[in-house]
Order: sequence, then structure tokens, then C-alpha cells
Amino acid sequence: MKKIFSPAEIVEIGIQIEINGKDFYDAAAGKSKNKKAKEIFEYLSGEELKHIEVFRNILGTVKQYHPKEAYPPEYFAFMNSLASSHVFTQKDKGKEAAKKVKNEIEAVDLGIRFEKESIVFYGEMKKIMPKEDMKVLEGLIREEEKHLAELTKIKDALI
Repeated sequence: MKKIFSPAEIVEIGIQIEINGKDFYDAAAGKSKNKKAKEIFEYLSGEELKHIEVFRNILGTVKQYHPKEAYPPEYFAFMNSLASSHVFTQKDKGKEAAKKVKNEIEAVDLGIRFEKESIVFYGEMKKIMPKEDMKVLEGLIREEEKHLAELTKIKDALI
């Protein structure tokens, strides 16, 4: 039987996603020979660091939070499935992913995938968070959408 996550564990997954994203963008910046791509990767690494702090603050509020009965075990199983399909949910996956990319375009493509998956995951997180944390998550989602747009622009410039 698969593990079913509590709200705090889901936030911890969010923290791990951001840590791996930071590691990935750091490694991609280090490998990049394109000045603009390097700048974007460095910027995104800094943004991921900010998100880690935001999620750590949220973690303090959800440790004592118990979602309403409206969230059956099937929902948490869904979140488990969503998290397990995310490339950046396991420790050091960001570094591993960066080692495998052959060029800036592949790095940008993986960054785009990472941002899209994060948007979906965080959107689902909102459903189980205390009301006071929803605005914070909405802000993070907007930032991830902005990162997605920036990565799309840099990819267009690299092609």
C-alpha cells in the first residue's frame, strides 16, 4: 500500500522540490556558456531559495492543521501520485538532472517541465492548506508562472 501524506508532509515535499530546483539551476548556471541563460539560471536559483523559506514558514502552520473530512484518503493518494511523478521530489534529483543535460536548451526544457509540474502540485496543495496559507501559495504559483514565461523566452532566444 502506498503512503498517504499529511498536509505537513506535502509542504515538506514542496520544500524538497524547491531545494532540488535550486540545485538544478545552480548546476545549469555553472555549465552554461550562454551569458543570458546563465543569468536566468542564477536568478531562478535565488527565487527557489526564497520559496524554500516561504514553505518553511508554512510548515509551522500546517503541523497542527488537520484537513476537513471533505478530503478523503483518495485525495491524499492523488497527491502522493502527483508528487511521485515530479522529477524534483527526491533528494539530489536536481543535481542528477543537471548532470544529464547536454546543452542550455535541454536545461531550459527541463526547467520548463519543472515549473509546470510545480504549478500543478502547488495548485493542488491549496486544497488542503489552512485558509491563511492560500494567499501565500497563490503568490508562489504566480512566481512559478513568471519563471515559466521567462524560461520560455530564453528558450526562444536560444533556438
